[in-house]
Amino acid sequence: MNVPKHMRMREKLILRVAAKSLLPFFFLFALYVQFHGDFGPGGGFQAGVIFAAGIVLYGLIYGIEAAQAVIPRIWVEIGVAVGVLIWGGTGIWTMQSGGRYLEYGKLDPEHFVHGQHLGIMFVELGVLCTVASGMTLIFYLFAGRGR
Repeated sequence: MNVPKHMRMREKLILRVAAKSLLPFFFLFALYVQFHGDFGPGGGFQAGVIFAAGIVLYGLIYGIEAAQAVIPRIWVEIGVAVGVLIWGGTGIWTMQSGGRYLEYGKLDPEHFVHGQHLGIMFVELGVLCTVASGMTLIFYLFAGRGR
């Protein structure tokens, strides 16, 4: 179906400028949610979805090709695997430190609370990578298919 030129999203100057100016705030808020997730609401899952929402917004306004030029699909696929490896690697690290799987306190034997915070930070970072990459990959797959 041919869309009239005045109806194309790529021709909407106000949307393009607004989207481009909002993107840094999307990513900054995602980082805020990530790093304050152990003190309040938030964490890796929520931060990952917010991060992916910024990429989806960019892809909707500028086109899927532009989004994939900024964050190539291969990076997104690698990001899913890296996130799982970070999460699982944290559990292996706790087992190597003499504890059970994901027993965070063993990460710093001298300071139990510091080990807890360190373990939670790494697990949430893995969740952030997996969720952001997974949601972006789903968007790429659905937006890239033909009609």
